[in-house]
Amino acid sequence: MSSNINQILNISRSGMLARMNDLDLVSHNLANINTNGFKTSRSNFQEMLNQRLYNGVQLRATQHFMDQGALKQTSNSLDLAINGEGFFSVTLPDGRIAYTRDGEFNLDANHRLVNVNGFPLVWDGSIPEDTEEVNIESDGSVMVLQNGSWNQAGTIQLNRFPNANGLLGSGDNLWMETPVSGAAIAGSPNSEGFGEIKNHTLEQSNVNIANEMSQMILLQRSFDLSLRTFQATDQMFDEAIQLRRI
Repeated sequence: MSSNINQILNISRSGMLARMNDLDLVSHNLANINTNGFKTSRSNFQEMLNQRLYNGVQLRATQHFMDQGALKQTSNSLDLAINGEGFFSVTLPDGRIAYTRDGEFNLDANHRLVNVNGFPLVWDGSIPEDTEEVNIESDGSVMVLQNGSWNQAGTIQLNRFPNANGLLGSGDNLWMETPVSGAAIAGSPNSEGFGEIKNHTLEQSNVNIANEMSQMILLQRSFDLSLRTFQATDQMFDEAIQLRRI
């Protein structure tokens, strides 16, 4: 009987931990509903077996949904959105390359195109110091206004992956390449397999607030059920001990 009670306690405990992990993820999704280019996530669990006995669940993986969010027009010409497939790439302080759908860029003091964290956009040109205005075309051409005339300063390429859902989130709305995602494939915007770049536009989060709130309610009820099962089993265990002492 003791082993059966312990088994129920383990199952209830793993259920509560799983629901807590899910609640953290749902809360994270809701907190980023207004984050540009944010992608919603969910936890995937698998059943654990121990000597053919059920032993609860364990976290298997965190699944990311790379569906495109709605596009919102802005007044900033350096706000860029990708309409279709692809990611912008930026250089991290340690030299690694990270990928993002957040196209909120600006010019820093060194005339570099940088994201909100100051990480430089990866592209094949540079902005001249005498630039009066910058405009990004849908094919990635970076046009600069100098002395009243427009000149091309370079081009922005996009990156896509064989399995974008396998990318690893690294914080700051950035993604890192992994063996599961496959190597980045660079290409020109508007070419086959790549979306177009839209300026004066930002991609919004793809979080569905109605789905996330419904999920939160279900998780809270599931956690409460696991908690009550744990408490009832613990009480049975305590009563069994007391009977053994009689």
